[in-house]
Amino acid sequence: MDTQEQIKEVVKQKYSEIALQNKETNQSSCCGSGCCSTEVYNIMSDDYSQLEGYNPDADLGLGCGLPTQFAKIKKGDLVIDLGSGAGNDAFIARHETGETGKVIGIDFTPAMIERARKNAEVRGFNNVEFRQGDIERMPVTANVADVIVSNCVLNLVPNKDGVMKEIFRVLKPGGHFSISDIVLEGELPREIKEAAEMYAGCVSGAIQKQVYLELIASNGFENITIQKDKPITIPDDILSQYLAPEQLAAFKQSGIGIRSITVYAEKPLEKRSCCGPDCCN
Repeated sequence: MDTQEQIKEVVKQKYSEIALQNKETNQSSCCGSGCCSTEVYNIMSDDYSQLEGYNPDADLGLGCGLPTQFAKIKKGDLVIDLGSGAGNDAFIARHETGETGKVIGIDFTPAMIERARKNAEVRGFNNVEFRQGDIERMPVTANVADVIVSNCVLNLVPNKDGVMKEIFRVLKPGGHFSISDIVLEGELPREIKEAAEMYAGCVSGAIQKQVYLELIASNGFENITIQKDKPITIPDDILSQYLAPEQLAAFKQSGIGIRSITVYAEKPLEKRSCCGPDCCN
């Protein structure tokens, strides 16, 4: 994996293929990446089926958490879903924000945007919009979103600091995000880190958990909270495609952790201007 543009092209190609598949096909793969496993039904995604607003046709089984469950969405909110895929989280968010709110999904894969728009159209969801674009340069004006959600997407983006800056720009003062993502505790073997399939599979592009949290704080967010933290186990038949038997044994004994975390954070309210003698010291 050489440049950011090459990495992004690999991801775009993989997720363009996934957009044409159904959930059952994707669930036989590592986060939909094509590295098929015979040991698990799905190694990362959580069950959405009990959430209000769930639409099976929009669920490709690609996530690693349930960010909309924790996102504290209120009626009338404007919600932005980063890496919106076929629309799964956007439609859950729509149920929470109601007819008076709006949901904007952003995805950089044209095939995903087309599928999501069709899913919204057949359901008559006229307050859900899908826009094609990079989440490092969102096609959205500043200070408009009440809530931002994202599910297993930032690990796919090389410039994670750029995404955090964009989230801060787009959120209203006092707005917040709830993001599910993959993070690491310990260094992955070189063979896994350099594998394009494992990058598209949401693993090798992940960064250290502490670095991830520090990145959020360094971009000005407050009240940072881990809402959910679960381990991810990659099946041996996937790992053995990249690691020799002795390397696989060493990796399993190393204590290196691959985790899915759901993180909440808030953009601070702007400071009030001094409007009278009682508000200035």
